[in-house]
Amino acid sequence: MDTLLYVEGLSVSFDGFLALRTLNLILERQERIRLLIGPNGAGKTTLFDALTGQVKPDHGRVLFKDHVDLLGLSEHVIANHGVIRKFQTPSVFPDHTVFENMVLSSGRKRFLATLAARAASRELDGIARVLEQVGLLQHAHARAGTLSHGQKQWLEIAMLLLQEPTLLLLDEPVAGMTRAEKEKTVALMESIVQRSTCTIMLIEHDMQFVRQIAGRGHRVTVLHEGSVLSEGSIDRVQSDERVIEAYLGRGTVSAEAPC
Repeated sequence: MDTLLYVEGLSVSFDGFLALRTLNLILERQERIRLLIGPNGAGKTTLFDALTGQVKPDHGRVLFKDHVDLLGLSEHVIANHGVIRKFQTPSVFPDHTVFENMVLSSGRKRFLATLAARAASRELDGIARVLEQVGLLQHAHARAGTLSHGQKQWLEIAMLLLQEPTLLLLDEPVAGMTRAEKEKTVALMESIVQRSTCTIMLIEHDMQFVRQIAGRGHRVTVLHEGSVLSEGSIDRVQSDERVIEAYLGRGTVSAEAPC
C-alpha cells in the first residue's frame, strides 16, 4: 500500500453509544491536506482521539506509514512516530515569551540551561525559521499571554512544527479568529505543506475556510453518525444528495452550514 494512514473498521463506543461505526479512511502519502467536516457528534474529534491514543477503540485497525499499528500504543509513543495533535483551544505558556514557548516545545530537559546558553546556533535557526513562517518572529520576545487569539493559535502550530511531525492533526484551527486571521491561516496551511514533508488533517466547521483550503485541490471527508458519508472534492461533497439530506434537507451546503 502507498498510504500514510489506513483506517479500517474503526469503532469506538461510550457507554453503549457508538461514536465511530466501522469507519474506513485512507490518507495517501502524496496528500498534503485532508479536511474533515460534519455536524457535532459526527465522530470527528473521536477519530482524532483514537489516532492519538486518547481513547481505546472497540474494533478496527489503524496503520501509519503502512506498517506501524497505532492502536494500543501510548500517546507518547504515537507522537514519537510523528502523529502530533493540536486541540481547538490554544495551549501555550502565557507567562513565558514566544521564544521560551518554542524552547519548551522542543522537549529539552534543561530549560533554564538552554535559555542561559541561548541554545545551539542550529536550534536557534530552526526556531527563527518556524516563527518567521507563522508570522511571529518579530514577537519572539513578547509574552505569549499578550498575543491575540489568532497569534496564540499560530504559536501553538509553530511549537508543533518544531517537533517535525509527519501527520499534523488540527482541531478547528480558525475557531474564534477574525476574518483577517482566517485569511492568514489559509496561507499558513499552504506554506506548511510546501515547505515541509508534513501532511495536515484538520477538522473545521467554518465552511468558508474549508472552501478556501479545499478549492486548492485538497480532498474533503464528510463524517455523519460515526462513519464516512461522502468524500472527494468540495464541489462533489456539496452536491452529494446524502450530505444535503443529512445536514440541511434542502438546497446545497452553504457557507453557514454547521459542518
